[in-house]
Amino acid sequence: MTPEEFGRTFDRIRQQVRRVIVGHQELIDHVLIALLAGGHVLLEGVPGLGKTLLVKTLAQSLDLGFSRIQFTPDLMPADIIGTNMVMQDAGGRRYFEFQRGPVFTQVLLADEINRATPKTQSALLEAMQEHAVTAAGTSYTLTEPFFVLATQNPIEMEGTYPLPEAQLDRFLFKLRVEFPSAQDLVEIIDRTTAAAVPQADVAATSGQILEMFRLAREVEVASHVKTYVARLIQATHPDTAAAASMAKRYVRYGSSPRGVQALILAAKVRALIAGRANVAFSDLKVLALPALRHRLILNFEGEAEGIDPDAIIQNALEETTELEGAKT
Repeated sequence: MTPEEFGRTFDRIRQQVRRVIVGHQELIDHVLIALLAGGHVLLEGVPGLGKTLLVKTLAQSLDLGFSRIQFTPDLMPADIIGTNMVMQDAGGRRYFEFQRGPVFTQVLLADEINRATPKTQSALLEAMQEHAVTAAGTSYTLTEPFFVLATQNPIEMEGTYPLPEAQLDRFLFKLRVEFPSAQDLVEIIDRTTAAAVPQADVAATSGQILEMFRLAREVEVASHVKTYVARLIQATHPDTAAAASMAKRYVRYGSSPRGVQALILAAKVRALIAGRANVAFSDLKVLALPALRHRLILNFEGEAEGIDPDAIIQNALEETTELEGAKT
């Protein structure tokens, strides 16, 4: 696949998703960028904003296997991974056979993931990191490409279990789903209450998606751009010389090295979409918020004052210069 074919395929996928999803143009672009970078996405927003519909539409447009898990407090790990069942052959002999759970798919919608217990949430960890599942000592490889798109409600906290930091860190992006504008609400009425409801057509196959993965990883990143990303990540850590002013005051722990990886991989995809063969500073600055907002752990003062991690990242962007050693 050539860079030009990459851009055309991305546009086709985006157009099909937009046939169904009203508004949320930046959100759609960021979800697609994360998926083409080979990462998972956490969608945060109040109910009814189209998070579940977005994931289902995406699976339709990519012609990939799709499963949905509705997370509830009584959900068990075996309900996700699968379990060994006692079977009987024609001769009456009994044996164990592994019955695969809904995680054996390509696009997995983990709906309201914060409603399940940590024990059940952790059942996804190996699948997200290794693209494999281990049950009863046997490892099963998942079909590529494999994505987890999880949703959570930031308002309703009763009966929920916040995702542990280790699991949050495995999401490439955390995206906030905003409430639609009045114009978008009118469009939603037109699309969803008419006789015919729009559906997405297939815009890319799994083989094409895998080719796009490989091409994105071939995009060049200049040494000074790598250095900038490293200093930006250090700026989120309060105990480093490069720490930004807000990080020093409000952050307990800054971004992990996965933040560096997420930023670079996503920036490579964005560069290809823009028709460039190299990563620019603008790619990194646009993608810094979704790539880093869920990787910061606030200290007591930050929690008490209700500091938004986005504000800390913006401050780090402002105080981190593109050229090392330059003054702000």
